[in-house]
Amino acid sequence: MNITLSNEALEWFKNEMLIEKGSHVRFFAKYGGSSAVQEGFSLGVAKDEPVEPAAETEKSGIYFFVEESDVWYFDGHDLHVAYDKKLEGPEYEYKKS
Repeated sequence: MNITLSNEALEWFKNEMLIEKGSHVRFFAKYGGSSAVQEGFSLGVAKDEPVEPAAETEKSGIYFFVEESDVWYFDGHDLHVAYDKKLEGPEYEYKKS
């Protein structure tokens, strides 16, 4: 699986989550909500250190990752993170690998 992030989304994470160079951001499955890939689950985001990363990408010295234990949530999809100007926050798109 791959993770891609737009420059605008990167800026949102830096400003809203106070992420700086050398930080790690984890995408994970959380119970509740909904998503395009798993009913009854949604995507969570947190500052966290990787333990067993299954996918990782670096952008401007910031690392974004998914742990091995959360790969099931993505169901064979890559994660594309963009910025939604209307919602003023990240927009997550799942594309089959």
